[in-house]
Amino acid sequence: MQVYRYPSKDQWNEVVARPTFDNSQLRDLVSGILSQIKEGGDEVIKQLEEKFDHCQLTSLEVLPNEFEDAKAAIQPDLAAAIDRAYHNIAAFHESQHHTYNKVETQPGVHCWQKAIAIDKVGLYIPGGTAPLFSTVLMLAIPAKIAGCGEIVLCTPPNREGKVNPAILYAAWRSGVTKVYKCGGVQAIGAMAYGTESVPKVYKIFGPGNQFVQMAKQLVSLRDVAIDMPAGPSEVAVIADAESNPEFVASDFLSQAEHGADSQALLFTTSEQFADKFIGVMESQLEKLQRQELTRKSLEHSKIVICRDDEEMMEIVNEYAPEHLIIQTTNYLELADKVRNAGSVFLGPYSPESAGDYASGTNHTLPTNGYAKAYNGVNLDSYMRKVTFQEISREGLRDLGPVIETMATAEQLDAHRNAVTVRLANI
Repeated sequence: MQVYRYPSKDQWNEVVARPTFDNSQLRDLVSGILSQIKEGGDEVIKQLEEKFDHCQLTSLEVLPNEFEDAKAAIQPDLAAAIDRAYHNIAAFHESQHHTYNKVETQPGVHCWQKAIAIDKVGLYIPGGTAPLFSTVLMLAIPAKIAGCGEIVLCTPPNREGKVNPAILYAAWRSGVTKVYKCGGVQAIGAMAYGTESVPKVYKIFGPGNQFVQMAKQLVSLRDVAIDMPAGPSEVAVIADAESNPEFVASDFLSQAEHGADSQALLFTTSEQFADKFIGVMESQLEKLQRQELTRKSLEHSKIVICRDDEEMMEIVNEYAPEHLIIQTTNYLELADKVRNAGSVFLGPYSPESAGDYASGTNHTLPTNGYAKAYNGVNLDSYMRKVTFQEISREGLRDLGPVIETMATAEQLDAHRNAVTVRLANI
């Protein structure tokens, strides 16, 4: 892990750089698989499931009895935890409903907008190194609250052709319409194009590996909308001399354990804290089950020692982290200086894992610096804002000449004429 001590401004690009991987052949590979799915439908999906997930499927859809089996199999304490998380996530997203007023922009001209839910949405839930049932809650709950008519979920099955019980329980609890057994590129292709079993959706949500993300980007070019560009998980932690190194190290490692391509950065103004942190982190790392994977992530994680708070916040905003944790004594003061971040966790008792699971905020967030322009998933992600307008006879009489003048200046005679013929009849 690299340590930057008081980096100069010409080093900042190096400080905020993410790990890069050669994906020169990835696009062609994924594009080829998507073409097969578009042409072959269910049969190709089943072949790909046998190839990549090593299971033979007779049906892609999860049947009602499988949901009942999952509810019976899930441990009561886990079901109760999912229920509590459901309540908090639902409460936070329910609060995001907006009321839109009709505006009279000038006498006789009324304009307004209405939020309308997307009719069909697709949710992708990875099932590789860990079954992400928490992501089911994060994606399905706001979709249900928004009023999406069809909520389709795709997730890879195990070798026996079964879906993890926690994923099915969370899907049932959150109001998912249909669940299908397919993962990876084949899941994205199925939802983008539609197959004999899997319906075509209008927008796809959810995280995934580099193959899934490439597939989402490719299908978004012409076939379907996606939630946001996404990449490996990342966290930035801000600490000072008074921060608890045990807390800081635990947050640092909680994101580093996601995968070999994840990244964690520590920003501090205290060299003494940085030195203490390294020893504490190593001690915690020794106890982790995913230690080997986490160590690979730490190879491109960093410690950045800054001259003062102002410089530190400027570099953090340049990095634009997916998760930002501020554990300094003046965390509220620094929070006011945050411009670019996916989700922010304040104070010593707000671990990032609370947002990942159960506090209520959404954990589907922009990565790779996209927090400079994108926000995380929220209720608006599942809606479109449609504008309406109504102009009275008197309103057009007054506004019409303005429109005619502007249309004439742009040499769009038909636009002008649409007003002229009406004014002639007023």
